[in-house]
Amino acid sequence: MAGPEAADDEGARTVLGVGRSVGERIWRERPSRQQATTALAMAQRLGLPEIVSRVLAARGVGLDEAEGFLDPTIKALMPDPSTLTDMDAAVARVADAVTAGDRIAIFGDYDVDGATSSALLSRYLSAIGAASRIHIPDRIIEGYGPNGPAIRMLREDGAGLLVCVDCGSVSFEAFAEARAVGLDVVVLDHHQVGEELPETRGLVNPNRQDDLSGLGHLAAVGVTFLFVVGLNRELRRRGAFRGRREPDLLALLDLAAVGTVCDVVPLKGLNRAFVRKGLLALHARANCGLAALSDVARVNGPASPYHLGFLIGPRINAGGRIGDAALGARLLTTDDMDEARGIAETLDRLNAERQAIEADMLLEGDAQAFAATQSNDPAVLLTGSDGWHPGVVGLVASRLKERYRRPAFAIAYDADGKGTGSGRSIPGVDLGAAVRKAVAEGILEKGGGHAMAAGLTVRRDRTQDLTAFLDAELGTAVEAARLSNELKIDGALTASAATVSLIKELERAGPFGAGHSEPVFALPSHRVKFADTVGNGHVRLTLGDGGGGSLKAIAFKAADTPLGTFLLEKRGEPVHVAGSLSLDTWQGRETPQLRILDAADPRKTRI
Repeated sequence: MAGPEAADDEGARTVLGVGRSVGERIWRERPSRQQATTALAMAQRLGLPEIVSRVLAARGVGLDEAEGFLDPTIKALMPDPSTLTDMDAAVARVADAVTAGDRIAIFGDYDVDGATSSALLSRYLSAIGAASRIHIPDRIIEGYGPNGPAIRMLREDGAGLLVCVDCGSVSFEAFAEARAVGLDVVVLDHHQVGEELPETRGLVNPNRQDDLSGLGHLAAVGVTFLFVVGLNRELRRRGAFRGRREPDLLALLDLAAVGTVCDVVPLKGLNRAFVRKGLLALHARANCGLAALSDVARVNGPASPYHLGFLIGPRINAGGRIGDAALGARLLTTDDMDEARGIAETLDRLNAERQAIEADMLLEGDAQAFAATQSNDPAVLLTGSDGWHPGVVGLVASRLKERYRRPAFAIAYDADGKGTGSGRSIPGVDLGAAVRKAVAEGILEKGGGHAMAAGLTVRRDRTQDLTAFLDAELGTAVEAARLSNELKIDGALTASAATVSLIKELERAGPFGAGHSEPVFALPSHRVKFADTVGNGHVRLTLGDGGGGSLKAIAFKAADTPLGTFLLEKRGEPVHVAGSLSLDTWQGRETPQLRILDAADPRKTRI
């Protein structure tokens, strides 16, 4: 079975010679010799275009699994929900509540995974006639996860059972409060946890240490979908559907696809089926909220993982970041198209406001980061300010990480000097483990996360201690990771060869995303026929090859980066560029477009 981006670099050839690219990367060709042999056999056995088999083989897809990989189905990949620890107990408790007519409170996280998980469970319960309500906590006032005041409010509102989605695996104090007020709790989560777990009626989390399901790659929305499958089975066994039609569970896959893509979990196994089939459900526009959001986000043509991750997801998140955290879940559960349009327009406006806030914070954070690299050059960047919005710090950290190619934190301080921060890492550097260790050593008040992202709470007077700790803890790993900065190239193309038919052939190897990256192609020595800035800091280009062919291209968020500066300065000159191909659909017409990831000067490098 192929793992995400299975490694096989034996025989891999460096594409870019002499020097490095603008992004300080080495461009390395894939597949390797061994994978190329597999690709040839795959093309012959399955009748695939060579480019499709090369893309699959380069990502570790074996010859015997290729056919199933190309057509991932829910039926073939759906495990028995009971394989997850505590699933049967959780299902039984919720089935009891449904049978008794108890009101079920759903407590979700304020991100996209939390909103889609909450909406998926709510929609299922509504379809079977069960009463439920969703509570999404305010990021600033309540913070992450279940809390005592919210639990008391839900109990007073008539809730007979609390189901926490995308949160709750470490909510010891909150669940003690739930027991005190007589409220049973079920948890559907996926976050990393230790051996000790809070007392519940069922805690379903494929990443708990006693779970042997092998489903730790699922997002919370995937865990929630499995739970709904198990609950539906149990209710059927109890005779709940005698004389009436069962809910259409596959109609919920649009929500599963959005949450899976936006939580950046590996697109392998069941996750591939969620996204592939969920995109088909999304195209049917049965969910009013997703349809309205697609309209305001100007999603033209069939939706792709790119649209979910960069157009749909940020708008759902916008409410949780700077507005009403409940807007996203409310949008995804409404069946009133007029209401959906109103909420979607509000989220679109909030997203634009979020972008403006992010731009101001990034300007200040970039100045701090640059000063740090020019003085003591820390392994991990720590930036922060009193005026920063806590809901946007993660986005700023991500931008700084990309710009300086090292882990970065952005921290929002309050008037008392207490900082709430978010960090993003680079491959090969486990940021979450370092944060947990800093908590254990008393440097941080709170903190946690995983390898690529972490959150923390720190006093301002401990930030120098934190910088020194992170340098000592991660310095060697950061140095090694920065030296091995590579861009894997799937092949070389000309503008003339980047056709609609080629892109549609490549789509057969998708969906692409985390753990199954988009194909990247090098276009050697293409002339920049046109270059300008557009939108929120994007650089738009037209590239020409030696045979008269042209290709539209765009470098997102690149205007004030070395890549954007390089491209704008090269008007009329040849450049090497590398990027991913996509279809730009406008008024029914499909046009190839290259999303530029890196570039190089032909005078200093060769392909």
